[in-house]
Amino acid sequence: MPEQNAAALDFLLNRRSRPAKTLVAPVPSRDELQVLLTAAARTPDHGKLEPWRFIVIERSAMARLAELTTAAGERLGKSPEDIAKGRSQFELGQLAVAVIEVQTDSPKIPAIEQTYSAGAVCLALLNAALAAGWGANWLSGWVSHDRQFCEEALSLAPHERIAGFIHIATEGTKPPERPRPDLERITSWIDA
Repeated sequence: MPEQNAAALDFLLNRRSRPAKTLVAPVPSRDELQVLLTAAARTPDHGKLEPWRFIVIERSAMARLAELTTAAGERLGKSPEDIAKGRSQFELGQLAVAVIEVQTDSPKIPAIEQTYSAGAVCLALLNAALAAGWGANWLSGWVSHDRQFCEEALSLAPHERIAGFIHIATEGTKPPERPRPDLERITSWIDA
């Protein structure tokens, strides 16, 4: 039997994201955040392309992103409710890391594998933050798929897109457990 890391397994079996709207100051220092980013950057990466990068969004930048969200929502004809929901992650945000997918032309590594790696970085960063004792939540939302917002808010290049915003701060309130998938329903076994 392999040697088990019981603490890590227990963490993964019990991990729970903290809703971004419940996160409060303080946030990790730059040195503390560097450790979390280092953990996230250890994500599987077929071909060593590093098809992702990080943009740290500090509290002082959140108001600008909230305003750009309103402008994007009005331009796209979103409802006032959708605009308010889109703005809220920035209005309430204390600190977030935008994980940016960086597509690289590769004859060997398909684009979809680069997308998977960027998504895995989001989860790795989320889990690193939670394991370090912070509250954290992975959000995206309609605004993250709007090209004009991506360019104006984060200066993304044409081959880049937002994989997710990982909000990291202090847990304000502990969320209740939520229902989890029924493994019997979603698992099949092949033995021949």
